[in-house]
Amino acid sequence: MNKNLKNKALNGLLWNFIDNFSVQISQFAIGIVLARILSPNDFGLIGMLTIFITISQWFVSSGFGQALIRKKDCTQADYSTVFFFNILSGILLYIVLFFSSGFISDFFNEPELKPLLKILGISLIIIGFTIIQQTQLTKRLDFKLQTRISIISSITSGIIGIALAYMGYGVWSLVYKSLIEYFIRSFLLWKYNSWRPSLIFDKIAFKELFSFGSKLMLRGLIYSIFNNLYYVIIGKYFSTADLGFYTRAEQFNRMPSSNINKVINKVSYPVLSELQHDDKALKAVYKKIFMSLVFISSISMLILGAIAKPLILTLLGEKWLPSVPILQLLCFVGLLYPLCDFNLTILKVKGKSGLILKLEIVKRVLSIPVIIMGITYGIKVLIIGMIVLSFFEFLINSYFSGKEISYSLKEQISNNLPSIGLAFVVSAIIYNLSLNLEFNNLLILLICITLSLILVILISEVLRIKAYLNIKSILLDSLRKKIIICK
Repeated sequence: MNKNLKNKALNGLLWNFIDNFSVQISQFAIGIVLARILSPNDFGLIGMLTIFITISQWFVSSGFGQALIRKKDCTQADYSTVFFFNILSGILLYIVLFFSSGFISDFFNEPELKPLLKILGISLIIIGFTIIQQTQLTKRLDFKLQTRISIISSITSGIIGIALAYMGYGVWSLVYKSLIEYFIRSFLLWKYNSWRPSLIFDKIAFKELFSFGSKLMLRGLIYSIFNNLYYVIIGKYFSTADLGFYTRAEQFNRMPSSNINKVINKVSYPVLSELQHDDKALKAVYKKIFMSLVFISSISMLILGAIAKPLILTLLGEKWLPSVPILQLLCFVGLLYPLCDFNLTILKVKGKSGLILKLEIVKRVLSIPVIIMGITYGIKVLIIGMIVLSFFEFLINSYFSGKEISYSLKEQISNNLPSIGLAFVVSAIIYNLSLNLEFNNLLILLICITLSLILVILISEVLRIKAYLNIKSILLDSLRKKIIICK
């Protein structure tokens, strides 16, 4: 990797981390306040709509953003063509959701879902206006601007959402919060990114980008349907409150898991795309990123599972206690999620979108027994099935991505065993400690978090764990550069 690209990548990684961390922290804090005001039923209602909004969002993006990032020299025709397609897709999908809202409401036997979906669906049109602006910033590795926009939109919408909840708007405060966040984000992207569309729709450009992007869109669509199908199953076959407990637990789980995944993938994909024709350099960079990802993901997720009970009792209160065992199980899914997703990066870089689609179909066929077991035996069994499925997904993705750059599954596992072993040891110590300490929940939480950080650093330094040393080196390099700039 040339020095300029490396510096841009490190700078992008830093700002993307700040972006995701700041937004996740603000959303997390806002979510805690809302959870104390609103009921599990309110969150359950929004959970029922998640699958329909998420699937529609995949249709709007159509994988074109990934295709534009991968393409070396994008033209105004490329961007304008995708822009108008995104807008049209957003409008058409909103119309579909609007007229199907009654059927969805009847399916869940929740009359309130009909007006909720009609309003929340407007977000699809707003997203259609946003994709190209965000894609351009990502392609330029300009995460500093994205960070500012994300923080402003997240905090502003959160404050409004909390105010509405206090005013008695109930579940509608969650709907308006989401819409306001989408709108502010889109407005600021248009204000600070200078690109504007031309009245062009290039059929040749569309065909070229669609041949790659459509397969990623279908893969994402299949993934979203099956991944969010759990909301439908729990909402349909269990109570609205059960779905509320699940969505709260998933929010805790998603905070580190999704944050890690977004930070790594958003920066690594454009960087690795620059190296797509140099397999030796591609493998070296990929290997270093992958080892760092395993280290961060395994430690953060397993420790989160270990402190789940004092965490939820401290932040949400006794009424959310049923979320604890759900969160503990979801942490294993959250551990594997970033690894599974990142492994597909190599296939995207190599233009193997067709293979990605085929793998997704195979993996989702394997998920059908998991869904049946969940309906039959309950939520916990459903999540255990999700863990097993995620493990097989990791093995499949690792095998095929490894073949592209001669990085075998055996080599991947041996490189990352020290990090995984460290995570299990530290989390086991912290879990036992949390059960035996006889203090209030806040003090237990603070002791466990502090001790876990000390143990991770101490053991990593003593054993000289390579992934830890890589991360330490990156952080020290970034710190030195900041000091030099300040001087």
